[in-house]
Amino acid sequence: MMPEQVTAFQAQSFHKLRRACLRRGALFKDPLFLATEQSLFYKRKPPPGLIWKRPKEICKDPRLFVDGISTRDLHQGSLGNCWMVAAISCLASEPSLWKKVIPDHMDQEWNPKRPDLYAGIFHFRFWRLGQWVDVVVDDRLPVSSDGVLLFCRSATPREFWSALLEKAYAKLNGCYEALEGGNTAEALIDFTGGVSEPLSLDQETLALNADHRKAFFQTLAKDHERKSLITCSIRPAEGETVESVLDCGLVRGHAYGITAVKKVRLVKTGSSRHFMVRMRNPWGTTDWKGAWSQRSEQWKQMSRAEREKMGLVVRDVGEFWMDFRDFCHFFTDVVVCRLVEKTQLWPRRHWKESQCFGEWTPAPRDPGAAPEATRHTTCALSVDSKSTPTPVGSQRRGNRKEARLGESQLGGAKSGGCYSNGSTGKVSEEAGGERMGDWEAQMDKRSRCGGCINHRDTFLHNPQFMLEVRGKEEELLMCLQQEDRRMWRKTGSGENLPIGFEVLRVEVNRCNRVQCVVEQAASSVYMDSRSVTLRSTLPPGRYVVLPTTFLPGSTGHFLLRLFSHSHVRLSCGAEECCGILSSVRLDSRRPSLRRTRTT
Repeated sequence: MMPEQVTAFQAQSFHKLRRACLRRGALFKDPLFLATEQSLFYKRKPPPGLIWKRPKEICKDPRLFVDGISTRDLHQGSLGNCWMVAAISCLASEPSLWKKVIPDHMDQEWNPKRPDLYAGIFHFRFWRLGQWVDVVVDDRLPVSSDGVLLFCRSATPREFWSALLEKAYAKLNGCYEALEGGNTAEALIDFTGGVSEPLSLDQETLALNADHRKAFFQTLAKDHERKSLITCSIRPAEGETVESVLDCGLVRGHAYGITAVKKVRLVKTGSSRHFMVRMRNPWGTTDWKGAWSQRSEQWKQMSRAEREKMGLVVRDVGEFWMDFRDFCHFFTDVVVCRLVEKTQLWPRRHWKESQCFGEWTPAPRDPGAAPEATRHTTCALSVDSKSTPTPVGSQRRGNRKEARLGESQLGGAKSGGCYSNGSTGKVSEEAGGERMGDWEAQMDKRSRCGGCINHRDTFLHNPQFMLEVRGKEEELLMCLQQEDRRMWRKTGSGENLPIGFEVLRVEVNRCNRVQCVVEQAASSVYMDSRSVTLRSTLPPGRYVVLPTTFLPGSTGHFLLRLFSHSHVRLSCGAEECCGILSSVRLDSRRPSLRRTRTT
């Protein structure tokens, strides 16, 4: 494995701070994330009687882990962050993943024989915009008036890895309240460095067509076999409430994890083969009441030995099995996080990655300054090359506990209109026409924040990256990720920019910036999400990728990731020349904005 660079968050070095505490004989108190109300909330008040305690003050014999790490160590608590808890439960099932997030876990563990070596300091790592970030925290945790941890906690009272991990993630994002409302795809990327692809299920097709259902099952089975992390949710329809409970016991707008995908032969039921999935509710409850639920008739037809032989076992609290047909009937959205494997040599089934960093920025003050800077890296992704699900957009809801992706039918994202950033009302293009027109008229050609292709006069004033497909057509997976803004929620902002990208086919000998749009080869959706993903098959030729915000003038940093089998590379154009958009030949479809689903 190739070594990965790690950056210290807020320049805090875990090892230096720990040594300093041990020399002084004092427990660590984090000066950058104090045990105060400001670290908890930015809007609401803490509950009466809340105090901060160290694990030793909560129980007699605290441990980071008790009997290893598992999904039963996670109970959500009073914070609306099931999107994060569901992602951590997926992480807990794979040692190679959680050991990256919890580095040196044995050295961080309490040693009852050497209490003098305990300094009250821990560190955790999260992947942010192309690099791993090491976050240091002290062990002071918020406790309610009845002596119970206020937020995420383990079923075992003396186990603290999940509570401390949540604290580190809260610090990274500004405070605990900033974790309320999110989507599982974001958390999966933060915990793995992988690429999340949201899938929207066509329930009618899957219900009526057994072949489609089988193909989708095989896709999930291959993804699960290759250690991809999979979550799912039920999208509330218009007028339905998030967290409302269906008659079958499942919860709308709630993030579930998929922990197993099995094809079994059930002789006694008269079925030659049966498709099954094992689910987990991060609340730690098993509410499913349908076929193969905990006390259903189906389980009574086989002995415990038969269940274990077929692998139909429940490992942790909150897990339950479902028939795959029922799964397709109830669940509407699936997120698959495929994992990046940094290796020197790639097997054919792995995808190779090329990365470019960039920035949406206004024109530089210095006329000679370069408007954008990029750097490139490569690594590999183990992924199924044959599965081609189509990622679609999603919509944000202001409720507390659910994280959902994959909205395919949105009630406001229509051609020619958009949602304003950070609001739930619609803002028509006509209503904002004067404002946009004035802005575009003043826009410097050296700027790199021209907005989407709807804004024809400024669209090409965006960062441009070139790629070339050689030999034969190539399936590509492209992912645009923007910098995380959640930590700015405390200051009244923190909403994601609506982002997306266009892929233009250009002349085979082009080596500088595109001056006119001739042919659109592919186009992503536009969403106010941390990441937008597009899977597309391109014929041989040269292409330019333009990552953009939905509206002109929005600024921020981004990472563009490209995955291919033949190592197609992204590169910045040889020249940063800017020109006037002289001719345009576009299709009739105009990009419209889709909102991310969060709770």
